Formats: sequence, structure tokens, C-alpha cells
Amino acid sequence: MSLFTRLGLLAAGLMLAGCQTATHFEATNTNQFKPRDKELLAKIRYVNSPVPQPYRRAIVDYHRKEAPGSIMVDSDNHYLYYVLEGGKAIRYGVTVGEEALAFSGVARVGNMREWPDWIPTADIHKRIEGLPARVAGGPDNPLGARALYLYQGNKDTLFRIHGTNQPEYIGASISSGCIRMLNEDVIDLYNRVKPNAPVVVLEPKHGDSPYKPQLAMGGGGNGNY
Repeated sequence: MSLFTRLGLLAAGLMLAGCQTATHFEATNTNQFKPRDKELLAKIRYVNSPVPQPYRRAIVDYHRKEAPGSIMVDSDNHYLYYVLEGGKAIRYGVTVGEEALAFSGVARVGNMREWPDWIPTADIHKRIEGLPARVAGGPDNPLGARALYLYQGNKDTLFRIHGTNQPEYIGASISSGCIRMLNEDVIDLYNRVKPNAPVVVLEPKHGDSPYKPQLAMGGGGNGNY
């Protein structure tokens, strides 16, 4: 192994180690679940797969300038941040849209729903034949336990931050553009966020997370994927 390679690996290891020391992983607080949440989560029929540690909910240092109460989504690194006071944020692992379908830009939380119905858009009906016009809210609904509806001005962008019945895809880019979270995580976020909170979704290839989950899982690369 060359000296250059060894130094590169050492630098990457130090970067990851430094980020780890600033990370406090958060356990799910089931006290925040309402009786309906407990009832419906107990009825899930999908495999409730644990996500890899790099995508577990955590309190981390936050170096960007978004105000407390804001949401920032780094699609490249599959993270959503809820900004706290004092240079901290809660970081959640997410599933994001394929690059051609993904939303980016600045929006606001224009609406919020618990166990929402899913109404597939016309574009989704074109891509996936045979879908019903509406799917009632519940544990097997693709929107999961909560949905935050992203608006620009008074216009619904049709993009959502919502739960999922496919937790195995947290950390992947496979959705139809929406941002999916574990049901437990989206309930946690929903209980913190306020209506009209600003939402910043970074453009592809503009990831801005010091911690690179691909490196942490031994995937190599520079984190832009």
C-alpha cells in the first residue's frame, strides 16, 4: 500500500471518528405514540427491518446556517436533518427519489396528516398500472404513519416527507420523488416540526453532510452516489 493511500485512509478514518464522537443515537420514545399509532403499528405486515447504524436517528453537530425548526434534506447522503438550537440537529436516515424524479429546492410544510390516505398522482398512475384511486391510511399504506406536505407559496408541490412500509430501503434512492422515513422516525419528526417550517432539499451532487454513510459501511467512494 502506498504512502498516499495510507494517508488517505487515515484521514478518512479520522473524519469518521471525529463525526462519531459528536453523535448521540436516539432511542424511540414510545410515549409519544398515540393509542391509534400503537394499534396500527402492531398490525404491520411488512418486515420491520432494522436500518444500518449510519442511518439510525441521532443528535449530531450541525454546521450549516438553517434556523432552528428548519428541515434540511441531503439526498446524496440519504439524510434528513431537523435543526435544533446550539449548532445541533436530529439526523434521520431516509429513502429519496431517483435523481430524475427527485424534488430539490426550498419549500415549506404546508400541511400535516396522521395516517394519511394515499392518492396516487397522474404521473404515478402512468408509470404503475392498476393502482386504485385512493388507498386508506393504515400500516400497509405507502405513506405510513405521518405525512408532511411540501408547498411552495400556496401551491402543493405534490412531494411529501412521509413514513414507509418498506424500511429495508432506508439509505436508497428508489422512491417516486418523495422522502420516506421509518414510521417511528416520521412520528418523532412530526411531533417536533411546526406548520410552515422551511424545508431545504439540496440538489443532487450537492451533498453537505460531514459524515458519509457509504464510507462508514465500507462502500468506499466519496459519498456522492
